[in-house]
Amino acid sequence: MNAASAYGMRRGADEASELVTRHAELVKRIAYHLVGRLPPSVEVDDLMQAGMLGLLEAASNYAPNRGASFETYAGIRIRGAMIDALRKLDWAPRSVHRKARAVAAVVQEIERRTGRDARDTEIAERLGVPLEEYHAIVQDAASCRLAALDDTTAATAEGAADPFRETAEEGFLHALAQAIEGLPEREKLVMSLYYSEGLNLKEIGAVLKVTESRACQLHGQALVRLKARLADWRDGAAGASATRRGRQ
Repeated sequence: MNAASAYGMRRGADEASELVTRHAELVKRIAYHLVGRLPPSVEVDDLMQAGMLGLLEAASNYAPNRGASFETYAGIRIRGAMIDALRKLDWAPRSVHRKARAVAAVVQEIERRTGRDARDTEIAERLGVPLEEYHAIVQDAASCRLAALDDTTAATAEGAADPFRETAEEGFLHALAQAIEGLPEREKLVMSLYYSEGLNLKEIGAVLKVTESRACQLHGQALVRLKARLADWRDGAAGASATRRGRQ
């Protein structure tokens, strides 16, 4: 290795180390935002440990010329690492995941057929359950936080060996932004207050003048709706990745 190469590697390592030091607080913020909505058995320290690994990976792989800020890019990697760690803990009952997938499939079917937002009453009717039970399903989905966004984000986190990972993430962010923009107004507001403003569900309920339980239902319904609307993107991304691997 010549001197120029050694200098370049050392400089890159120093820049990555500086990014990690400067954004360590981001790991803490995301961890506490997640743990407040999870069962007491989940330790915030475990989330922070997983998040630091995500931050280290982000610092090593970040390319400024891709357009996204490091904080945006790192937030995706950190959250993905935390959700991947939660999956390994396997604390959420399988029935919650199964019901959330069933709701998302029904939402997708109704919206494709009608060309409009699926209503909670018709989703419940299509599922063959009372409206109260449907609301409980989406509330459980929101509590587990594995209904839509985190499934897709974690899936990109697991694709660490894919050289097209960053492109996939950019595509996901674009698809996600479009899907959120198309949500019903109250669900869109809940997503903005929860993810952008960092409000908890009790605070969101106060803003919307509804109970905390209803705010949780709206959050869960937004998540399963997004899961349904991002299904085509996920299928397309998976197919493209498989095609690329087949050509290698």
